[in-house]
Amino acid sequence: MADRNPNKNMAFNLITLLGPTASGKTRLAALLCSRFQGEIISCDSRQFYRGMDIGTGKDYTDYLVGETKIPSHLLDFLNPSEDYDVFHYQHDFTKVFRDIIDRKKLSFLVGGSGLYLSSILQQYRFAAVDLAGPRYQELSTFPDEVLRELLFKTTPTLHNTTDLIDRDRLIRAIIVAEGEKNRADTESSIQVSPLVLGIFPGREVVKQHIAARLKARLEKEGMIDEVAALLSSGISPERLKFFGLEYRYITSFLLGELSRAEMEEQLRFAIFNFAKRQMTWFRRMEKQGVQINWLVEPWLESAISLINSSPVETAQV
Repeated sequence: MADRNPNKNMAFNLITLLGPTASGKTRLAALLCSRFQGEIISCDSRQFYRGMDIGTGKDYTDYLVGETKIPSHLLDFLNPSEDYDVFHYQHDFTKVFRDIIDRKKLSFLVGGSGLYLSSILQQYRFAAVDLAGPRYQELSTFPDEVLRELLFKTTPTLHNTTDLIDRDRLIRAIIVAEGEKNRADTESSIQVSPLVLGIFPGREVVKQHIAARLKARLEKEGMIDEVAALLSSGISPERLKFFGLEYRYITSFLLGELSRAEMEEQLRFAIFNFAKRQMTWFRRMEKQGVQINWLVEPWLESAISLINSSPVETAQV
């Protein structure tokens, strides 16, 4: 069967490729993009940040198919000092997603960050909460009785009575509720019709891949030097540890809190456990109604077959 042209109507407008760390998602996604005129939208919450390449697994060669670099989005667009959350990711994803569709290409959402994947696939709704903005300052001048009345007006089915007792939580709850109402009133929601593909080579294979990859990054690719450079640039150890396991354990090593052997052993097992937690999240997504089509080897042929065999319908944004 010939590969389908994304310019024609499909039952899906987004292909998602998920799986645990070190399972080969990015390379497979690049090969599929080459076949189906696609572009990658990253869903790895650590790869958003500049200067964090080795520790986050930005294997840029994975994006090359022959001499062609597959277009990718939401990579390297934040400084480590910037705060970012799922609400802002949804906004940025929507902007990129619409642009790709307008150009009649096919979007591939690729990554293993469970919350961020769920926010798109399960259409989580979040509101931005500005606790330093004028609305907060205005609400801070109101007596508690007025605040409670406002909250009941915006959230008639309020269940969390703690919000009625603590003043800060009361103000925050009002801002969140107003934000949700404003979004519902002013924004047209994006319609995502996903085909979700999962890749899981098996627990032992993933563990082998993790161990081999970690060894290469520590001994050949300069991951320790990368962390040292980030610390030298002025990023605090506390802030750097926030960015995940590699940065947490290597920072502890550089600060003398762990020996080299302790760092390597503890980091390896921490990544193993992280992969297990990722699979637990994906299984929970399935229980909540997300259909994940788990690929079988050979991965590429299995994915192509699933994409080509999906029903043809109209899928719009």
